[in-house]
Amino acid sequence: MAVWQTNWVLEKLKEINPDRIFGVKYIKTQGDKILDVALSKIGDKGLFTKELEVALLEGEIDLAVHSLKDIPTRLPQGCKIGCITKRENPQDVIISPEGYTLDTLPKGAKVGTSSLRRRAQILNYRADLQLEDIRGNLSTRLRKMIDEDFAAIVLAAAGILRMGWQDQIAQYIPLNISLPAVGQGSLGIEIREDDQDTQQVIFPLHHKQSAYEILAERSLLAYLEGGCQIPIGALGKVHENSITLEAMVASLDGKTLIRDEIQGCINKSEEIGIQLAERLVEKGAGEILKQVRQETDAHEK
Repeated sequence: MAVWQTNWVLEKLKEINPDRIFGVKYIKTQGDKILDVALSKIGDKGLFTKELEVALLEGEIDLAVHSLKDIPTRLPQGCKIGCITKRENPQDVIISPEGYTLDTLPKGAKVGTSSLRRRAQILNYRADLQLEDIRGNLSTRLRKMIDEDFAAIVLAAAGILRMGWQDQIAQYIPLNISLPAVGQGSLGIEIREDDQDTQQVIFPLHHKQSAYEILAERSLLAYLEGGCQIPIGALGKVHENSITLEAMVASLDGKTLIRDEIQGCINKSEEIGIQLAERLVEKGAGEILKQVRQETDAHEK
């Protein structure tokens, strides 16, 4: 998926900058290398970004392409997100050899996911299911699904659609059941803060509507001090000059789930994220997240 994303950005940049020469440097991150351990057990701070950011700051590369959902809300000094691409469908999807949906999966069926957010929301809806970790790139997960006899796996729609594998989707999980990860569906292009030349080169790929939506989501995530391996889901939706932000925080077992939404002006996207985060905390999200961190920290140790 990372290769597809990089090549997509490369081709777009070549189209809009025909007078420039671009090259690709492939760098494996810690998250790419450790595939036999659940993400929740190895931490998530810069898991898919740190090595790229080091190369960026040392001048080895001029831009780094990420899945936006993998970019921490706090970036290293000297780095910034210079561009947010147009968002693909942000929903989660069910892939199942038998074509099962969440409602038709047999009782106790084995379902694979690497995400605590997906796990918590699915267990909230179907507490009887057996959720198990599954890691690797898309091809690896699809193969493991067959080899390890999973009834289904849960993935981001965006990756499946980008690879042209939409015929494998058994169900787009309704948003009232599973809110996506913050930024899910968009790519984030990270650059050096003072690199105005690269900023101008990538600017045509920036999508304002998606940026407003994701700014609100990331603001909420930053306030809650959550990462990509904390069960927090959020989705911003822009309608003309207003934005609606919906978010949820859940316990790891899915038994407790707090959800709320807020609406406001798109120019106040960052403030809207903070306001909704405060409301979730008032409803008990702070205690849930405290417990989740204690449990995940215990796993890491």
